[in-house]
Amino acid sequence: MGFKENLKSELVYKGMLVKELAQKTGISRHTLDNYLNVRENTPTLDAAVKIAEALEVSVEYLATGNESKNTRIPVNNEVTSLIQNINLLNDRDRNIITELVLLFLKNRKKDTKTT
Repeated sequence: MGFKENLKSELVYKGMLVKELAQKTGISRHTLDNYLNVRENTPTLDAAVKIAEALEVSVEYLATGNESKNTRIPVNNEVTSLIQNINLLNDRDRNIITELVLLFLKNRKKDTKTT
C-alpha cells in the first residue's frame, strides 16, 4: 500500500476526521483531501512529517506501511545533556559509565522480581 492508503487506514484506526488532522497539522483540509483522493498526489517531506507526528506514527509507516526497525525513543533534555557529557569522556570512562548503568538495570530487574 502507498501513502494514500496508509493515511486512510491510520485515520480510520485513530477514529480521526480529516478536519481534526488539518487542525493538528496546520495543513488545509483541501490539501489533505488531495492526499487521500487524488492519484499520485503525495505530500512534501515537511507535510508528511507533520501528518506522521499528528497520527503518532513514522513517516516510513505512512509511506510503506512498515514500521522502522530502529524507531527513535523520545528523550528529554536531561537525558540529552547526560548523553552529550558522556560523549566528552574518554573510552575508558565511557565504558565504566556503561558498566554502571548495566549494573543498575540488572539490580532493578532483581528488585522488581522480589517485590
